[in-house]
Amino acid sequence: ARPRDFSRLRAALQLLPELSPELTVLHSPLLAQLAAKCQPLPELCNLLERAIVDSPPMLIRDGGVIASSYNSELDQWRELATGATDYLERLEQREKERTGIASLKVGFNRVAGYYIETGRSAADQVPADYIRRQTLKNNERFIIPELKEYEDKVLGSQSKALALEKQLYDELFDLTAPYLAELQQLSAALAELDLLTNFAERAEQLNYHQPELTPEPGIQIKAGRHPVVEQVMTEPFIANPLKLSPERRMLMITGPNMGGKSTYMRQNALIVLMAYIGSFVPAERAVLGPVDRIFTRVGASDDLASGRSTFMVEMTETATILHHATAQSLVLMDEIGRGTSTYDGLSLAWACAEYLAQQLKAMTLFATHYFELTELASQLQGLANIHLDAVEHDEHIVFMHQVQDGAASKSYGLQVAQLAGVPRVVIQKAKQKLAQLEQQSVVSAKAPAAAKTAQPLQQQLFVEAEPHPILEQLAKLDPDQLSARQALDLLYQLKASL
Repeated sequence: ARPRDFSRLRAALQLLPELSPELTVLHSPLLAQLAAKCQPLPELCNLLERAIVDSPPMLIRDGGVIASSYNSELDQWRELATGATDYLERLEQREKERTGIASLKVGFNRVAGYYIETGRSAADQVPADYIRRQTLKNNERFIIPELKEYEDKVLGSQSKALALEKQLYDELFDLTAPYLAELQQLSAALAELDLLTNFAERAEQLNYHQPELTPEPGIQIKAGRHPVVEQVMTEPFIANPLKLSPERRMLMITGPNMGGKSTYMRQNALIVLMAYIGSFVPAERAVLGPVDRIFTRVGASDDLASGRSTFMVEMTETATILHHATAQSLVLMDEIGRGTSTYDGLSLAWACAEYLAQQLKAMTLFATHYFELTELASQLQGLANIHLDAVEHDEHIVFMHQVQDGAASKSYGLQVAQLAGVPRVVIQKAKQKLAQLEQQSVVSAKAPAAAKTAQPLQQQLFVEAEPHPILEQLAKLDPDQLSARQALDLLYQLKASL
């Protein structure tokens, strides 16, 4: 322990007499137990009040840790060391009068010790008993027997005071040792009390409610909120419910990017975690069954130091979940399979969802942009579709952040890209490509099965696009044959056809 640790311990012990009465009036069995463990230690408190100064330095080697009047011998050595200033002032004044050198002064440094300094011009006025100690560019430094003797005495007193202070500091540990068991019990009780106080203050200030823990399996949350996001938002946080039960163990979550899927998943995991550590939760009501562990596969990050790609990290975490999750585990899976090709990712996501629902039967929140996965709701028992809603208006998107039953209709990826500031020409090209791909998907769906088998396994996303009608019209024009009026009329015509 360092000197300031003793100072903090003393401050805590000084407050204990005020703490116990506050706890006993609350009529709580738990707080009564904590109050019994927070009994004052007047002897130890008195020892620290006498031994340690109010604001000690960080290290004992700096000195000035032990308070005055704690040890008479230490006080004597300190008085001798601190009295040097008065003596040196008297000596300087006396030597000025004796030598007649007005610029004479007494100084000290760690190299030369104490010395008498005069200017070079006054060197002929120096008395014979002055012994030259150091010559500088413009000054001369001398020592006299009286000053040398005092230097030895003062420096010796400082070192002796510091040595004695270190000895007394070490003895303080021995005097504190008998209270070690009581201090450990006190520390644990105060830590628990600090935690409970924090829980109570946050619950009161942030409108948290008491969760209900039940032996029945499942999770039911009414109007749940994210405890962090709601504090950093300037707008009101939109609360959402959650219902998981043996008949509804997996929720397939779809919706637009930025729609709030990840926030919704994380807020429910945090509510469960907060409830199981004894805290009130950010929800109007929470009824929680047994939850042994919380597993998450959320976000995207690589591990360059270990040579693992983003997809490898994703699969490693997924493997851990599939090997260790149980029917009483809460599992969060966010966009599994997005780090590889479309068909590979969709196949892996489908198989993981089936395994979690059929084999492990874990309580799972499964967010995805693969709309094909929503078909699992009609094939697997205990799986339901939900989505976070968004509204599109005049090529703009408004996120509602509300959880609703059923699958989302689209991902709104192009609209989100437009919000992010992607150049308009890129957005237009993406819309053309999207329409082409959707048309190819419809044609492929209507094609005979024999024709399907001849297609490549991986969809060719970037085939040559059909020429735009406006581009064809412009290619046939001869600008030199148009008048100004004709060119302006043509421009209006082309704009109207967009």
